[in-house]
Amino acid sequence: MPSLRIHFTMRDMGRTRLAGDGDPLWEVMHSGFRLNYHDEDPAFGQWKRSLLGNGTAEVRAGAALLAVLAPRGPYFPDFLTPPEASRGLEEGLEAMLSTPRGRLRAELSRLAENSPVPSRFQALAEGKPAVLRGVAAVLRAFHSAVISPHDGAVRSAVAADRARRSRVLAEQGVEGLLATLPSARWESPVLEIEYGVDRDLHLDGRGLLLVPSFFCKRLPLSLADPAMPPALIYPIDNALRWESLAANRPGGLEALMGPTRAAVLVAVGERAGATTTQLAKRLSASPASASRHTAVLRAAGLITTHRDGPAMLHTLTPLGIALLETPGPTK
Repeated sequence: MPSLRIHFTMRDMGRTRLAGDGDPLWEVMHSGFRLNYHDEDPAFGQWKRSLLGNGTAEVRAGAALLAVLAPRGPYFPDFLTPPEASRGLEEGLEAMLSTPRGRLRAELSRLAENSPVPSRFQALAEGKPAVLRGVAAVLRAFHSAVISPHDGAVRSAVAADRARRSRVLAEQGVEGLLATLPSARWESPVLEIEYGVDRDLHLDGRGLLLVPSFFCKRLPLSLADPAMPPALIYPIDNALRWESLAANRPGGLEALMGPTRAAVLVAVGERAGATTTQLAKRLSASPASASRHTAVLRAAGLITTHRDGPAMLHTLTPLGIALLETPGPTK
């Protein structure tokens, strides 16, 4: 199978880091993949059906644009995902508008070698400002229609993933962190990842930015141009998507887990943990009932339990914290 081989030096190990948040333009690209291509992943099923069934002009225009400029295949242009987007959508779109004409022409020519590019995109290759502004406007509207309504779910899932990997980084170092990445194998000094094409990326002391993505599925992606700041966009765990999407549907936590278990989770989060006896008292339930609910929450990865003297103390996991911090539905 083809692979991306990322070559590290000692300096790169010290400069490898986790992004503070997801990247909005990478999320736009990946959500376009989810919409434009057959996808059986149930985590995206309801989201996709709602958009395709009640598709607005913004959704249709964005999906059509991305089908051409960001096809699923060996290549799509880097100008669509500038590093500046890590600071926010508008910063990324501004950077896109500033793409040099020569780079636009080169990247669109390379795209045309792998996928059909209609002649109407010739004006984009020429770097005409009005056309670039039009592309930015379509992507902005697509983000607003497709991603913004689920912003709470996206942010909470990405935050939970980051919390997990930050703990691994603190306990096991960069090598331990690299070993947790999906579809990846770490054999110092090379990180090898399943990929669409065979490719080598030498970091040369620049380090690597690891960017979690909600809409990315299965395989990580990277910028095509090795001269760009190195970044690896990887899919978060599918369970985090399920939990965050469920928590953001009408009814929030109660719809996800029922009123009693939701109350147990909230009670655990009110302080720095709670014992089974304390939970039973707070919820006017029997200790046996409280124990059954904590067992379910523990199996779901939302709480952790350890002995504290004669009692069992329950505390929130990063996923549980992210779930409680997710904004509830507005009324």
